[in-house]
Amino acid sequence: MHFNQSQYRGILWLLLLIMAVQLFFYFFHFRGSNYTFTENLLLDKEIDSLKRLASQPKKDTIYPFNPNFITDYKGYRLGLTVEQIDRLQAFRAQGKFVNSAQEFQRVTGVSDTLLLKIAPSFKFPEWVTSKKNFTYTNTKPLPKEDINTASAEDLMKIYGIGEGFSARILKYREKLQGFTYIEQVAEVYKLEKEVYERVAERFEVKTLPVIEKKDINLLNMYELGKIPYIHYGEGKKIVGLRSALGRISNFEELLQIEGFDKERIERLQLYLTIKN
Repeated sequence: MHFNQSQYRGILWLLLLIMAVQLFFYFFHFRGSNYTFTENLLLDKEIDSLKRLASQPKKDTIYPFNPNFITDYKGYRLGLTVEQIDRLQAFRAQGKFVNSAQEFQRVTGVSDTLLLKIAPSFKFPEWVTSKKNFTYTNTKPLPKEDINTASAEDLMKIYGIGEGFSARILKYREKLQGFTYIEQVAEVYKLEKEVYERVAERFEVKTLPVIEKKDINLLNMYELGKIPYIHYGEGKKIVGLRSALGRISNFEELLQIEGFDKERIERLQLYLTIKN
C-alpha cells in the first residue's frame, strides 16, 4: 500500500500523539505515587509524635489562685476531701476569709503534706500581704496557752501541724498522763524541730499533771514495760539488775543498763519512786 505525502504526515502525527498521551499518563502516575508516598511518611511521623506525647506522664500544674474561692471541683482536683471543702465553705458563709496558709490548714484541717504541695500557689489580695509585711512596734506578745488543756483544733493553728500530728501529740500527752515539761512535746514521733519550736512559742505547761508514782522495786517486768520512757524488753533488764543487786536503792544504778542516761532517768522519776 502506498501513502502520499499528506497521508504519511498524518500517520506520523497520530503516532506522536499516542506517544505523548502515554508519556503523560506515565509521568502523572509516577509523580502522584511519589507524592502519596511522601505524604504517608509525614503522616506516620505525626502519629509517632502524638503517641510519644500520649505516653509521657502528665504533670499537674497548679496555677496561682485565691484559696477563699475554691469550688467543689477545684477542691477535688487539689486533693481536698468533701469534709475539708465543706469546712472552708462553712467558714466563708460566715463572711470570713482565710489570709494565710496556716489559717487555711486550721480551717480545713488538711494534712501537712497536702498543704506543702498547694500552699506555694496561694495568691492573696495585695492588702493582705501588705498587712503581713507591716511591722508593729510596742506590741505585747500573746499569752501562752496551756499545753495540757490544748485541743486538736488549738494545735492545728500551728503551721506544720495538721490532723495527724495534732492527734499524735494528744495521744502522747495521754500516755505521759500529761506534760510536765514543754520539751516533752519534742519527743513526739517525727515531729520536726522547727514545728516543736512553734509549739513552744504558743504553749507552755501551766497545770502540772497529777501522777501517782510507783515503787520500782515492787513492779514486775510487764508492769515496768508500761511505764513511759521504758522501752520494750527493758523491764526484764531492770528486774534482772534488781535481782543482782537485791533491790534498786538509787536511780543512778540504772546507768548500768545499756541505753539509759541521766536525762532519761530524770524522766523516769516522774513515774517511779524508791521507797525504803
